[in-house]
Amino acid sequence: MPLASLIKMYEKAVKQSYAIPQFNVNNLEFVQAALEVAEELKAPVILAASTSAIKYAGIEYLMAMVRAGSAKMTAPVAIHLDHGARVEDAKMCIDAGFNSVMIDASKEPLDENIRITREVVRMAAAKGVCVEAELGRLGGIEDDVQVSEHEAFLTDPDEAQRFVRESGVHALAIAVGTSHGAYKFKHEPKLAMDRISEIKKRTGIALVLHGASGVTKELLDKAARYGAQLPGAMGVPDAAYKDAVARGINKINIDTDLRLAFMGAVREVLTTKPSEFDPRKILGPGKEAIKEQMRNKIRLFGCAGKG
Repeated sequence: MPLASLIKMYEKAVKQSYAIPQFNVNNLEFVQAALEVAEELKAPVILAASTSAIKYAGIEYLMAMVRAGSAKMTAPVAIHLDHGARVEDAKMCIDAGFNSVMIDASKEPLDENIRITREVVRMAAAKGVCVEAELGRLGGIEDDVQVSEHEAFLTDPDEAQRFVRESGVHALAIAVGTSHGAYKFKHEPKLAMDRISEIKKRTGIALVLHGASGVTKELLDKAARYGAQLPGAMGVPDAAYKDAVARGINKINIDTDLRLAFMGAVREVLTTKPSEFDPRKILGPGKEAIKEQMRNKIRLFGCAGKG
């Protein structure tokens, strides 16, 4: 089927209280994995590319891969710009055929964040493109996002209510204690779940959880077994996903877990089969490892069979 309207996908997710996974992609294996698992589990999915992923892969290549892969699918698929920092980034992706964009002006004062977001919403409306924005600031480092611990702060429910009302945004990424990258927490995470409930009550729109990879011991142990060095990495526990979804989260972004799974599987091949030089036999296990992560997340988020 053609790319699905993410606005309509969100309407269904809000009504039925589940979350749609956003899987960040930057090459063929990641795109194929996401589309194959979505069709297998009849689940809605969002494929996302940051501006650095677009620079790496090429926007035309990304669009061509997603369109070709989704053409015969029955599960709904959207392609989304992740953390667009400029209005020009959003315009580039809308013109290329993306049906969802994120404008991240969260570093700006509230009034300026509203103004910039409203400009993108108006620009996107002509093509029915969904717009996500961010209020509050997540810490951590991942692709184009780098926010120090002292700069991070949680989303204020009063500001969220005003932001949604004045910007017209379709989805809002909120800061409730998660963080980008593999090093999300120094101790057992405590997310501000009551804040999710309050913001949902005030806004009623799709809420988004960024920096939400699990960074499980299993992934870290496998990566370490084959040479990776990630001491102190820690992520979001499974129970937190379910609580967050029950309180109003409708989109959860997953990137780090996919990278860790891919890296661990590829490292295993290179370590245990040093004579192997066929890229398909090296990258193929990486793709399968990604797919298993995606299956787990789709089931945890409650969207299997919702396509």
